[in-house]
Amino acid sequence: MQNNVGNIIRQKRKEMGLTLGALAKNLQISVSNLSRIETGSLKVSTNLINQLVVFFKVSPQFFFNQPSAGILNTSSQSSFVENLRLSAKYISQFNQKVFVIGISGHVFNDGQFENIAKDINLLHSLNIKVILVYGARPQVEAILVKNKIPIRLVQNMRVTSKSALSHIIEVNGAMRVKIEATLSTIKPFTEGMQLSSGNFLTAMPAGVIDGIDMEATGRVRNIDINAIENKLNHHEIVIVSPIGYSPIGQIFNLSYEQTAANIAAAIGADKLIYYVDANGILNERGELIPELTSEKAHKLISHIEEKTSPEAAQNLSYDDFNILKSSLFAIKNKIKKVHLINRHIDGSLIEELFTEKGSGTIFTEFALENFRKATEGDIKDIYRILSLFEKKKILVERDLPQIKNSIEHFYILEHDKKFVGCVSLNPYKEGLELASFAIDKNYQKLGFGKKLLKFCELEALKLKYNEVFILTTQSEHWFAENGFREKSKDLMPALRKKTYQSKRNSKYLTKKL
Repeated sequence: MQNNVGNIIRQKRKEMGLTLGALAKNLQISVSNLSRIETGSLKVSTNLINQLVVFFKVSPQFFFNQPSAGILNTSSQSSFVENLRLSAKYISQFNQKVFVIGISGHVFNDGQFENIAKDINLLHSLNIKVILVYGARPQVEAILVKNKIPIRLVQNMRVTSKSALSHIIEVNGAMRVKIEATLSTIKPFTEGMQLSSGNFLTAMPAGVIDGIDMEATGRVRNIDINAIENKLNHHEIVIVSPIGYSPIGQIFNLSYEQTAANIAAAIGADKLIYYVDANGILNERGELIPELTSEKAHKLISHIEEKTSPEAAQNLSYDDFNILKSSLFAIKNKIKKVHLINRHIDGSLIEELFTEKGSGTIFTEFALENFRKATEGDIKDIYRILSLFEKKKILVERDLPQIKNSIEHFYILEHDKKFVGCVSLNPYKEGLELASFAIDKNYQKLGFGKKLLKFCELEALKLKYNEVFILTTQSEHWFAENGFREKSKDLMPALRKKTYQSKRNSKYLTKKL
């Protein structure tokens, strides 16, 4: 895979007539490093992929597409079957749930809506109630520029003049027709499908902000929940434009991000989903934040507003900053989960909703991870996970009674209330042993091992230990990468030596805290 990404970068560079030196200069990296990336000997960082996306004007998916011969081999067929089986629990879980999906106007400009429409229709066919809220900011700005109408921003909101409003109404109407046409022609899910749009929003003027009259820019005042629910209960996809009306007939231009958040909060949606410009929300180093809490989001927003500006924020587009703020509003108003997924990746919605791994950033009020003491109710799950490693001779065999007899030493790692991993913390005078350290196969290579290890180290410090140790036959490298060092078995705690199984020849690794 790494070599393939490098080949794609080289081919694109040559296609654009660029030398290694020219591209390296634009990316602000050394020529030697770029050469190593192209040959596959150096890993491509997420930050560099984001730079290449901007420079080459392509989607992230461009670098990871694999050529297909159009034939489903045995391996891919097995993978498909296994993934379908794993997704079954989500299909059942999401039945009759309400999802609010927000899409920006960029989705239409970049030709991405047709694939998104396929996924929306698939959700609808699985009895998921869908409310689609769309934006048209780039289309509106293009027509305003064409007609030489000034564009003015105040606190990230566009001032909507009377001359601009007529164009906004026209653009939003055209967008709605395009959405309805696309959703209505996706086979095979269109049979019996109904689409609904209407006057669901009551709006009020944004008023005067920082001394500037926002004119026809508005805020959501009220939402006709009964009308929306009636449409959803009749198995209709509800389409909402960012246009609102006052009780006296005034028309207001609304933010689609805030509109989606307000609708989700008012109707008590099970999920709010936004399509964003990256793989989710990225930190200042360009790394994906797979899980975001209210506290972390508030700090990130405050940092951007106080230290820089939304327009100049690193690794976060102006539109995605607005999505981040709207997501925080939704979470504060009792929406349990907001999903932020990459609009450039075909199928990111399905991957996020129907796989354990997901595809973007999941936003919740509190952290999804939970570490707790094990109870007797966990014994079967512990045995299930450990038995897989025992069969491979990675861990010492333990039957159900043995686990039950030592259950007071076990700790459980949960993610979103699902059993992810376990560890037994066995105390000795010389150090704390990390035994039965295991992560469920469905959650491996997702960072949960490091999280469980970090928890163990913190628990050791609480118990006044300055050293932890582990016995391992096949995971030496992983623990070495995380600060463990091999030591002579003669240094093992005396009591532990008595139960040490010499036939296994496990290595004795320790880590100073």
